[in-house]
Amino acid sequence: MAINTQDSTCLPLQEKIVHNNKTARAVELVILAFLVSMLIYRVVSFKDQEHSLPWFLALLCELWFTFIWILTVCIKWNQCSTKTYPDRLLKRLNEFEFPTIDIFVTTADPILEPCIITMNTILSLLAVDYPADKLALYLSDDACSPLIYYSLVETTMFAKLWVPFCKKYNIQVRAPFRYFTSKSSRFKDVSLEFQHEWKTMKNEYDDLYNKIEVASQRPFTFTCDHNSDFADFCDVNRSDHLAIIKVISESTGLPHVIYISREKNSQHHHHYKAGAMNVLTRVSGVMTNAPLMLNVDCDMYANNPQVFLHAMCIVFGHKNDQDWGFFEFPQAFYDGLKDDPFGNQLDNLYYVENGIAALQGPFYGGSNCFHRRKVIYGLSPNDKIKNGSIGNEDLHKVFGNSHEMRESAAQILSGSNAKIENQKSLSSLIEAAIHVAGCTYDYGTDWGKKVGWLYGSVAEDILTGLNIHGRGWKSVVCSPDPLAFLGCAPPTLVSSLTQQKRWADGVLEILFSDKNPLLLTIKGNLWFRQALAYYWICLWGPRSIPELCYASLPAYCIITGSNFLPKINERPIIIQVGIFIIYNAYFFWECKRQGMSLRMWWNLQKMGRVTSMTAWLFGFLNVMLKLVGLSKSVFEITQKEYKSIDGDDDKNVGRFTYNTSPMIIPGVFILFVNMIALVNGVLRLLKVDYNDIWMEVLGLGLGEMFCSVWVMVCFWEFLKGLFGNGKYGIPYPSIWKSGVLAFFFVHLCRSFS
Repeated sequence: MAINTQDSTCLPLQEKIVHNNKTARAVELVILAFLVSMLIYRVVSFKDQEHSLPWFLALLCELWFTFIWILTVCIKWNQCSTKTYPDRLLKRLNEFEFPTIDIFVTTADPILEPCIITMNTILSLLAVDYPADKLALYLSDDACSPLIYYSLVETTMFAKLWVPFCKKYNIQVRAPFRYFTSKSSRFKDVSLEFQHEWKTMKNEYDDLYNKIEVASQRPFTFTCDHNSDFADFCDVNRSDHLAIIKVISESTGLPHVIYISREKNSQHHHHYKAGAMNVLTRVSGVMTNAPLMLNVDCDMYANNPQVFLHAMCIVFGHKNDQDWGFFEFPQAFYDGLKDDPFGNQLDNLYYVENGIAALQGPFYGGSNCFHRRKVIYGLSPNDKIKNGSIGNEDLHKVFGNSHEMRESAAQILSGSNAKIENQKSLSSLIEAAIHVAGCTYDYGTDWGKKVGWLYGSVAEDILTGLNIHGRGWKSVVCSPDPLAFLGCAPPTLVSSLTQQKRWADGVLEILFSDKNPLLLTIKGNLWFRQALAYYWICLWGPRSIPELCYASLPAYCIITGSNFLPKINERPIIIQVGIFIIYNAYFFWECKRQGMSLRMWWNLQKMGRVTSMTAWLFGFLNVMLKLVGLSKSVFEITQKEYKSIDGDDDKNVGRFTYNTSPMIIPGVFILFVNMIALVNGVLRLLKVDYNDIWMEVLGLGLGEMFCSVWVMVCFWEFLKGLFGNGKYGIPYPSIWKSGVLAFFFVHLCRSFS
C-alpha cells in the first residue's frame, strides 16, 4: 500500500511504500521461539551436566545471540521504502524555485584513492540535471597534494566540454570512465554529428586520463615563484601546512568549483573526516551558504543524472518540516566481484535498511547524503528563530570568531539566507574562508560537539546521524532506478577487513560517549526502537567475543570429551537442528528475494563468520585499549581501485589474498583448533566397535564434530591459504603465531579434562 503525503487533489512528489512483511515476521518469531526454548533447556538441564564449563559458556553465547536476534526482529518488523517522481516535480515547479546546494567531495590520499576515480566522481556531479548556477562543488584534499589540485584544474577544463555534451544528448552515465567503456552499441541509429562529437569527447577524456596518469607516476614538479598556481604547495608537509583554498571555476556555465586543503599542525588534532567535513561546512558557509549540502565519497560517482531532482521530490514532497533532517541514497557498487566473495557489497543489509526506514529513519552512512544546513548547525525540529534574535555572543560561542561565519549562520538559522547568485565574488572571500579553515578554529566553539560533524569516533557519520535523530529529526532513504550513486567496493580481503575494523571500532566508541542511544532516548527525542537499531550496529565489535567462543567450543568439547550440545539420541537436539536449518533457509530465502545466487548466499554466510572473528575482534580490542589509555584512534583509509566496466577476466579475481596483517591470525587459529579437534574425534571413533556399542558412538560428540566441520568450511579459504603461494598464501609469521595460540589452547583444554 502507499501512504499519500500530498493533498488528494494532486499527485504526490514522493510516496512512502509499505511492504508486506507477514511471512518474514512469522519465520523470525519461530526462530526466536527456538532460541528461547534452547535457553530454557540450558538452564533446566544445567545441574545434570558432568562438564559445566562448556554448558555455561554456551548459555552465555546463546543469550547474546538471542539478544541480537531480538534487536534484528525489532528493526525488520516493519518494512518501507520511498518512491520519488521527478517528472511530476518538473511539471509543478520552475527551476528558479529550487534551493541552492553545496556539494562536498572528500579525498585523503592520491595513492589509495587514485585521482582519476575522484575526478570522474566530480565530472558526474558537475553534469547532473540541475541548474548550474545553483550548485557549488568543494573538493577537500586532506593530503595537500599538488597532484590532486592539478587533476582538478585539468578536470574542470574538460568539464566545460563534457557537461554540454552530456546535456545536449541526454547522456545517462555521466562519469566518463564508465560511459566510454560501455559495451553497448554506441553508434546504432545515431546522427553523424553525435558520432563526431563522441569521438572528440573520447579523445579529450583520453588526454585528461593520460595527463593525470603521467603526473601520478613521477614526482610532481612545479615552480615555486609567487606567480605560479602551485606556489602554495612548494615544500609543503601534508601533516603540517597552512590552509590552501583556490576558486577554480566561477560563473562559467559550470557549478562553482573550489579546492580546499585545510590547515594542519602536528600540535593539533585534525579529527579525520569529521574535521574535514566541518571545514567544508564552514568554508561553504562563508562562500556560498547553500541551505542544502550533499556529501559524496571520492569514489561514489552520480550514476543517475536526475539524482538532484529525486532529492527535490523529498524536499518539496514533505509538508512537515520534522519529517527529514537528512536524506540519503544507498551505497551501491559498480563492477562488484561476482557473488560478492568478500561480503562487502552491503546487499545483505537491504531488509535491515528498509526496516529502519519505517522507524525514525536510516542511519547516516557517510556518503550520498543531503543535509539541511540548519540541522547541521544544531537546530531542532520545533526551534523557531527570527532574524536578528540570535545574540552575537551566542553566535561567537557556537560558530567561532569569524564575522562572516556568524553572519551566514544567522541567515541559515533564521531561514533568510541569500541566494548563491546574489553573493559577492567567491575569489574575494578566500581570505575569510582560509580563516575558518584553520586548525585551531574549533577551539572554544561548539564545532564537533553540538554543531557540524561530531568528534569522538572514527565513525563520524553514525555519530552525527545519531545526534540528529536524538534531537527529534527523521531521515529518509531513496532508491531510484537507476541507482543514484555507484562506488567501488574494497578489492581484497585485507582491505575489506580493514574497513570493517574501522566501522566496528568507530560505532563501539559511541556507546562510551554522551551520545549513547539509551541516553538520547531518556534525555532526548530518540525513539526507543530507533535506539535499538543503533545498538544493533554499535555492538558489532562485542559480537566477536561470543562468535569466537562459540566457534572454539566444539573443539574444546571434542578434545576434552565433554559436550555443549545434546547428544544425537536425545530429543532436545531437535532445538539446535531446528535453529540451524530454519535460520539458514530463512537467510537464503531473503537472498533469493533480492535476486542473489546460491553462491552469493554462501559467501555472505562465511564472510559473516570471518569478519566477526577477525575485523570486528580487532575493532573491539582497539576500543578497549583506548579506554585504558593504551591506544589512540587511527583513521585507516580504505584502498580504492580503478576498474573499467569491461571487468577483469582474470581467474584469480575474487581469490583471498593475504599479508602480515594481524587480523588474519584469529581465522587461522580457529581453523587450526578445529582441525586438531576433528583429528582427535576421528581417532576416537576408529577405536569404537560399532556392532556392540552403537549407543556409545552416539555419545562421542557427533554434534560437536559437525559444528567443527561447519566452522572449517566457513574458513575454507584460510585452509587454502595455508598451501597458497605468493600473495595467495598466508605468510609464515601469521601461521606460526596462530600455531602457537592453537597449541596453547589444546594444552589448556587438556588441563581442564
